[in-house]
Amino acid sequence: MILGIGTDLANIDRIAAVLARHPDRFRTRVFTETEQRKAEGRADTAGTYAKRWAAKEACSKALGTGLRMGIAWKDMAVSNLHTGQPTMCLTGWAADRLAQMTPPGHSAYIHVTLTDDHPWAQAFVLIEARPNP
Repeated sequence: MILGIGTDLANIDRIAAVLARHPDRFRTRVFTETEQRKAEGRADTAGTYAKRWAAKEACSKALGTGLRMGIAWKDMAVSNLHTGQPTMCLTGWAADRLAQMTPPGHSAYIHVTLTDDHPWAQAFVLIEARPNP
């Protein structure tokens, strides 16, 4: 069953401007060390950050809260499987919220898709609950 769905569209140029004005403050407030390493290793650094920004926004919407009620940016972290597929790991309040949403006898799975076409970066997040075997 679907527990939540969220989407977000981010402007890559806007993220690039924020990175230029407040590089360390923005990176450390919003992104985990893993996310920062991934973005800094890419040719399109701003685009990579923008996709992850959009994914965090989309995830907060799928959790049914938006960025309020105690959720922190770093409570939602985007990483990639060895295949390149993006995944979302939740900690802190976001993980607590996911646990509250998940019906007893079920496990939650978070599906993430990211795309960009300059100047836009987009993310979709779907949270699914599957019955435990």
